Amino acid sequence: MTLVIDASVAAKWVLPEVMWERADALRLSGEPFIAPDLIFAEIGNALWKRAIQGEITAVIAVEALATATGLFSALAPMAALAGRAAEIAIAMKHPIYDCFYLALAERERAPLVTADKKLLALARAVKNIEVRAL
Repeated sequence: MTLVIDASVAAKWVLPEVMWERADALRLSGEPFIAPDLIFAEIGNALWKRAIQGEITAVIAVEALATATGLFSALAPMAALAGRAAEIAIAMKHPIYDCFYLALAERERAPLVTADKKLLALARAVKNIEVRAL
């Protein structure tokens, strides 16, 4: 079954974070993963933050982002999801970034997997979206 993966999960694939073991088990499950192409900006931002805080080197950050790009079977262009993401964001009074993942999960009828508690609660409030906690 195809799964929509958000950045809170994908970042754990390339960074040592809480629950990285669960994220890694999911990565190794053989399931196909999809995401909006926004995910690379979000993963890149997490890596940038760790690099400027001195937790990882710039080389490691760049390599980790390159690794992340190969972990998805398909990416959805943000432009194709923008209208629905905006509708969800406005209706739910939530920042649009997360709503791109919700719009993709709804469109593809695929479960969204997240480690983000706020997104988990939001997704459960949107009809026609299955959400799974990491």
